[in-house]
Amino acid sequence: MDEKEIKRLKEMCKSVREDIVTMTHDAGSGHPGGSLSAVEIMTALYFGGIMQVDPENPDWEDRDRFILSKGHVAPVVYSVLARRGFFPVSAMKTLRRMGSILQGHPHMASTPGLDCSAGSLGQGLSVANGIAMAFRKKQKKQRVYCLMGDGELQEGQIWEAAMTAPQHKLDNVCAIVDYNHVQLDGTIEEIKDLGDLALKWKAFGWNVIETDGNDIASVMDAFELAKTIKGRPSMILAHTIKGKGVSFMENDCNWHGTAPDDEQLAAALKEIREAE
Repeated sequence: MDEKEIKRLKEMCKSVREDIVTMTHDAGSGHPGGSLSAVEIMTALYFGGIMQVDPENPDWEDRDRFILSKGHVAPVVYSVLARRGFFPVSAMKTLRRMGSILQGHPHMASTPGLDCSAGSLGQGLSVANGIAMAFRKKQKKQRVYCLMGDGELQEGQIWEAAMTAPQHKLDNVCAIVDYNHVQLDGTIEEIKDLGDLALKWKAFGWNVIETDGNDIASVMDAFELAKTIKGRPSMILAHTIKGKGVSFMENDCNWHGTAPDDEQLAAALKEIREAE
């Protein structure tokens, strides 16, 4: 990518971060921490040309698919979908309200652009595998992207799915772990240590790509590399910072599911807008 393209994507990341803190503030609830850490990942997918989608035809049969497995970070997904044109940006003001198309966890039947509902953790990779297998049977070339949280990897179903994708040589699956090391009430290492995560996924037969998940150019490179891998699925371990972009939220589990108040919102927006 040239510098102009990198700058464009960085500016979009700022807008998405503003959306996240504003949405959760307006709703009085939500999950800003893990949404902020995943901004570059989602921006690359929807604005970097990684995924083939059509906002004017959300149900386009030949689109790539995105599965949000850690459904509580819906704000980051809603922001990129709105800014990509799937629904009006103004809808973000209705996050978590009764009757809104933007509920606290994604509801596929309500929100244009969603490929899967989400709620209980641990299920997304199984869904992604199923879609990828259907594409294979239909001889279609679409890819399936699945975003998981690192705390979510403590769920057993993840590892059943981790065995399935290499068994079926699903090279049209690209999984991403938002590896920010912080979950609901502490660090991953304190609660249930994942050990050497790269070696684990390699042992299960995955092509593992490690990247700086909060550097948009590095994330783009990782996604492009994953597209070249044949015969096995790819896992992108995106090393990120929980609450990235808002210093008082960073690496703090208290911001996993807490909305900013008026003063905190003002401070967060100021910091995001002044960042390079």
